[in-house]
Amino acid sequence: MASAAGPSLAAHPRRWAALAVIVAGQLMIVLDNSIMNIALPSAARDLGISDADRQWAITAYSLAFGGLLLLGGRVADFVGRKRALVVALVGFAGASAIGGAATSASMLFAARALQGAFGALLAPAALSLITVMFVSTRERARAFSVFGAVSGAGGAIGLLAGGALTEYLDWRWCLYVNAPIAVFAAFFALRLVPESKAHGARRLDVPGVVLATGGLVSLVYAFTHAAKQTTGADGLPSTVGWGDPTVITLLAVAVAALAAFVVLETRTANPLLPMRVVLDRNRGGSYLVFLLLGAGLFAMFLFMTLHLQVVLGWTPLKAGLGFLPFALAVIASAGLVARLLPRVGPRPLLVTGLAMASAGMLLLVRTTPDSSYASTILPSALIIGTGLALVFVPASSTALLGVEDHDAGVASAVLNTAQQVGGSLGLALLNTIAIGAFTGKLTDLVATGADPRSAAVLATAQVHGYHVAYVWGAAFFAAGLVVSLVVMAVSRKSMPDPEDEAAGEPAVAVA
Repeated sequence: MASAAGPSLAAHPRRWAALAVIVAGQLMIVLDNSIMNIALPSAARDLGISDADRQWAITAYSLAFGGLLLLGGRVADFVGRKRALVVALVGFAGASAIGGAATSASMLFAARALQGAFGALLAPAALSLITVMFVSTRERARAFSVFGAVSGAGGAIGLLAGGALTEYLDWRWCLYVNAPIAVFAAFFALRLVPESKAHGARRLDVPGVVLATGGLVSLVYAFTHAAKQTTGADGLPSTVGWGDPTVITLLAVAVAALAAFVVLETRTANPLLPMRVVLDRNRGGSYLVFLLLGAGLFAMFLFMTLHLQVVLGWTPLKAGLGFLPFALAVIASAGLVARLLPRVGPRPLLVTGLAMASAGMLLLVRTTPDSSYASTILPSALIIGTGLALVFVPASSTALLGVEDHDAGVASAVLNTAQQVGGSLGLALLNTIAIGAFTGKLTDLVATGADPRSAAVLATAQVHGYHVAYVWGAAFFAAGLVVSLVVMAVSRKSMPDPEDEAAGEPAVAVA
């Protein structure tokens, strides 16, 4: 039946072409999360950014993106998801161009924050459009397989692209490259993507916006600041750590603001985040899985990159190529997962995928300063990539299962927020743990008579730190597996009928 709220679209005839446009926008966001890590050392040298300040090129983006996602999701619901998508794409292109043309550190940091703000509007708009365009089980599974492949493999592709652009052109092209992608996507979005918006009450919950944004910004910044690298009194690398007064204050502010936000959302008539979205056990479980997945995945990219470039001495381009098998494994597996999802349901796929990802992380403990890529890193990359494909598709689908059209944007924003906060948490926690393990190992080696200035000794200590981080990353994936088994109750029978397209597509409310 058509929605009473507006005209209906049984099966948008250009939905697959529209998906290509939406995925192009998502790819740009995912690429930008990793591509700037490759460009940062060159940018710092060019603009005279100190070692203490250069992390702001990453932090400025993370704070704006993570802090504004919930607001971006609700704005997309209210003003129209197509309109939000186009505005976000154009804005992201402009911010990227400003960043590429930066003549000072402050100009680069401001551009990165602007990118994050437009990304926080783009990401939930893109995901919610997929939700409302693809309503049959089979087609939605296929659409999410494409989206999941891009989300999973995009980080690795970003490392490859960043290495090539930095090595053969200039670090500025790591930002400039977003502009043509965004303009191309916006041009075709105007022609191919249908408009869709929430109907009924559309008052923005301003107190909720202030509390949620303030809480998320404080939380992400606390994690990021805790992992900020310093030099200890002994001259060895260290981090600010969790006991730092700034970190403690930020965490306290975050907890207070987010707790107040939850209380407010249960009492206001037009909540920014309706509690019905997150309290459903299957959606809530999916959000937890994405949070834990982000924690492990972001850490894997960081420490594998450090191993390839710092320990093995690979160039940025060669290190990017080292991640290519991971990306190909995700892409190759996603199509199979899409066909399996309507037949077996999400839980078997989630459990198998998270078990594979955890095992692949543990296999990385076999790496040594002189071990070969083919015998240690490559098998792990293939196993982790295949496992994550088994997770991305069903978790994305389940996270939006049963969401009303009115809440599609905010439900998508929660999914992105979970992964972003999980990534920030994972990077901060595991970076702190890895540096502590490195320092402890180096101290032990020096106590046995080793020379702390020896490259071999330093490499041994560094790899030990990475090993500890890999074990913790595997633990994050394993925790996601437990959530899939204990919290989530969705089964194949709980999913919409996979043959529903034979009886006709359900109507989708559009503006």
